[in-house]
Amino acid sequence: MNYIRRILVVVLGGTVLLLGLALVVLPGPAFIVIPLGLAILAVEFAWARRWLRSARAMVPKKSKSEPSTRIRRITVQSLRRGIAFLLRRIRRSFLLKRELA
Repeated sequence: MNYIRRILVVVLGGTVLLLGLALVVLPGPAFIVIPLGLAILAVEFAWARRWLRSARAMVPKKSKSEPSTRIRRITVQSLRRGIAFLLRRIRRSFLLKRELA
């Protein structure tokens, strides 16, 4: 049973890793797919665990004391603009209906 599991991990993890490497030159989220393939391979192989650790070290860690107010501000602005757009469209449709009646 361990032999079958190891083969499945190699095939699945290798496929995902190769897909991630292809996405480096093709349009796609290679920075997500490559670590996913390494994580699958890390279940069975120490070299994949080491590579995954070094990949994690490259990602900057976000401090919890620093809130992401910029992202929140952009989201609120987008929401406000979307609501304003919808209200303008509703108002215009009522004005058109009143003119036609």
